[in-house]
Amino acid sequence: MLIRLLIFLAFILLIEIYAFQAFKTLSRIKWVQYTYIILSVVILAYIIYSFTQFDRSVGQTPKTLFTLGLVLIIYIPKMILTTIMFGEDFYRIISGTISHFLGNTSQSSFLPERRKFVSQIALGVAAVPFLSLLYGMTKGKYNFKVIKQTLFFPDLPNSFDGMTITHISDIHSGSFDDPEKILYAVNLINEQNSDMILFTGDIVNTHATEMHPWIDTFKKIHDPKFGKFSVLGNHDYGEYIDWPTQKEKDDNFLAIKDLHRQIDFKLLMNEHIKLKNGTDEIAVVGVENWGKSFKKAGDLLKASNGLSQTDFKILMSHDPSHWEYEVKNHSTHYHLTLSGHTHGLQFGIEIPGIIKWSPVQYVYKQWAGLYENVGRYIYVNRGFGFHAYPGRVGIWPEITVIELKKTEKVV
Repeated sequence: MLIRLLIFLAFILLIEIYAFQAFKTLSRIKWVQYTYIILSVVILAYIIYSFTQFDRSVGQTPKTLFTLGLVLIIYIPKMILTTIMFGEDFYRIISGTISHFLGNTSQSSFLPERRKFVSQIALGVAAVPFLSLLYGMTKGKYNFKVIKQTLFFPDLPNSFDGMTITHISDIHSGSFDDPEKILYAVNLINEQNSDMILFTGDIVNTHATEMHPWIDTFKKIHDPKFGKFSVLGNHDYGEYIDWPTQKEKDDNFLAIKDLHRQIDFKLLMNEHIKLKNGTDEIAVVGVENWGKSFKKAGDLLKASNGLSQTDFKILMSHDPSHWEYEVKNHSTHYHLTLSGHTHGLQFGIEIPGIIKWSPVQYVYKQWAGLYENVGRYIYVNRGFGFHAYPGRVGIWPEITVIELKKTEKVV
């Protein structure tokens, strides 16, 4: 433990030294430099103190959210500064070595002086993630986007042609801090006037009580023609903290399941429900969480008991890795799977038709938006709320509207 702490402190010291070298190019005034040093020390002391106070029996709190955000907003830019400044030092060492062996005596010292423009470039580059992360924490986390998608199926029952679904996921109510923004998002959901609303899990971070201040707000979601359905996500099982007793954990799980009833959603626990429109029907299948690297409570066989291959099926499964490993080639044929979970890492770059990138893509093959495999689709919602980093950069909170359309079979 002591060795790891010493390595961590040495790493931080290296970053702070290089960052200060770059900062000095902005101002030669001593009191400004001293102020920078004092602020850096105070921020680091606060971060270390906050992490030492983390209580695994409580889990994530607004304070830990803020602390993690502070770590990212301060140290990602400083690491960028360090990388660029370290690269310049490498150049200086090579240059000094060559000059030394060539007998160049024009230099006053072995190492050439630092070049001011390199420090200025480093500061300019570091300013980009600093400002982006700052925006993400203040504005981006509530920058809700409505994304519309039309999907065509040859075997869609005729009377469901044109049916619309509003899909939300990953509410993470314990992270919210702005009632007006959440009400705005709920009103945005209602404005879509969809035929059905589906929620694919993670209603809280850990505790059922996190949702209590928001129940009345989410009850304002209109009851559409075909109803409101939901499933559980990995955070809904309360497995990321240390519980005093198993009973308290079990009671919390029961309370979380009851939250869905309180906001007028029908929670599907490894089961399905058939929706009828005239003589036609489709099945909405809901499984508990199943993740390649997370809890595997989902039971596809149980949830689909009684359904045939030809039944039109919409599957709700929180973690998109379920589709990759079990669903996409399943003989029962699930036409459309709706997932969430990844949040798009709440960080990335998306310019439609040009680029779609997030570090999370190196972990999940399906991480945001629509994917297809031999006529079977999965849509991964980017998430309604946020978790861990209290913000979003480039990957905005999402309300998805999917329209189902019937198309003729290609002969």
